[in-house]
Amino acid sequence: MTVKNLLVTGGAGFIGANFVHYWLAQNPQDKVIVLDALTYAGNKANLDSVANNPNMTFVHGDICDTALIENLIDTHQLNTIVHFAAESHVDRSITGPDAFIETNILGTYSLLKAAKKKWIDEPKAAGNESLEHRFHHVSTDEVYGTLSATDPAFTEETAYAPNSPYSASKAASDHLVRAYHHTYGLEVTTSNCSNNYGPFHFPEKLIPLIVTNILNDKPLPVYGDGQQIRDWLYVEDHARGIELVLKKGRIGENYNIGGNNEWANIDIVKLVCKVMGEKFATNPELAKRFPNAKSAIENNVEQLITYVTDRAGHDRRYAIDATKTNNELGYVPAESFETGFAKTLNWYLDNDTWWKAVLDGSYNS
Repeated sequence: MTVKNLLVTGGAGFIGANFVHYWLAQNPQDKVIVLDALTYAGNKANLDSVANNPNMTFVHGDICDTALIENLIDTHQLNTIVHFAAESHVDRSITGPDAFIETNILGTYSLLKAAKKKWIDEPKAAGNESLEHRFHHVSTDEVYGTLSATDPAFTEETAYAPNSPYSASKAASDHLVRAYHHTYGLEVTTSNCSNNYGPFHFPEKLIPLIVTNILNDKPLPVYGDGQQIRDWLYVEDHARGIELVLKKGRIGENYNIGGNNEWANIDIVKLVCKVMGEKFATNPELAKRFPNAKSAIENNVEQLITYVTDRAGHDRRYAIDATKTNNELGYVPAESFETGFAKTLNWYLDNDTWWKAVLDGSYNS
């Protein structure tokens, strides 16, 4: 299909909003319908810069509302669904798994039902072929479980072994998407990504939490010994990877999208501390703008690091092998961690109005 009419679920969240910005810039002929329930991690302000784009329409709604999805497919002649909407914070899944089961499993099922009905069942009932379509499901490397320091990175053939309610709910949704392809012929692709970072990242996640806590001179919590290793993926590289899957990926296939940047959590925290101290030392304006950042002003940020009890069932290491995505689709991340991190840190320093509204809750009022 040359022109796509996309439904982007969770498009006001962190990764979804970055994807919307990227897609509209790279594919200006396409129409994008953003569907978001605006739960705590959804923030309509994430879309402010494209709010007046005539090819972007925002719909406040729930993916569990199957009738709404069917109506959107009809009204906007949607031929592509890019499914980001999910509860995604592991800590929250441990204390309150219900929302993860409902959104990540039942919500995905609702989308699949609507897509099958509108793209396959109704055309066939009218004596026609299925409509040209694509259902792309965005998932996580956490479905693969955990790795030791010496284990090879996850490939698309790695067996699923989810260890948290979050990753278990995502694994279940991955299996549903696969089943709808093999059973009903729904044209699907799935991508499994590593840890994303970048603009609009909700401040409960590691990098924005550390940045905003430094600016408020609050403790920097580090789980356990801080040696948990993650592969860090700049969010625009993730959007680029999904674009390649949509345009070049084989139907029914899974593709890993990684950043090729393995870092231990404590090393990330210490890097943020170091760079923040340097920025405050070389730019006196920062001390005026962020007078509460006393440790940064004094260039003694590491004193804020506080080791806390490790998360229950905390996976030790994730690492993505994106060889298949690279070889088949030509995917290569454009950002190293150093370049992506520099862009991210500058964004948070330049957009304090955004994260202050998130921290005080006014963004969702």
